[in-house]
Amino acid sequence: MSHVRLQPVRFPPTRLEEKVTIALARIVLKSVHQAEQVLKPLGLTPTQFNALRIINGAGPDGVCGTEIGKRLITPVPDVTRLLDRLEYGGLIVRERDSVNRRFVTAHITVEGQKRLSEAVPLVSELHKGRFKGLNTSQLQTLLELAESVQDGN
Repeated sequence: MSHVRLQPVRFPPTRLEEKVTIALARIVLKSVHQAEQVLKPLGLTPTQFNALRIINGAGPDGVCGTEIGKRLITPVPDVTRLLDRLEYGGLIVRERDSVNRRFVTAHITVEGQKRLSEAVPLVSELHKGRFKGLNTSQLQTLLELAESVQDGN
């Protein structure tokens, strides 16, 4: 069977918006991969880490699964399963409302706070290292630009 040599398909030049999208995607994917590597020895995924931070930030009142789902950086299709894994690991407890049995609130445990205390400095160092070449003003500008794009402006 003979091999046919195809000429490359000609596309319009890559737009600046596409180049920016690719650069941002690479940053995010590399950051997630690094976070996975740092959190793995602690038995956490980046999504579990994010959920623990949300639950911890809710304080003694706790937070419901629906709210956790809304606040996660990376949406997950099944927040209940995510919380199941955290509860199974002893990192959170869940409490059903005495009036509305369908309403469940998640609370962080002492072990969850301990694990989070170990993870936060590691993840913080990753973020610090990622942006070490930028000064405060540049970081603020980058944040404002990212928020503007995120909000759809």
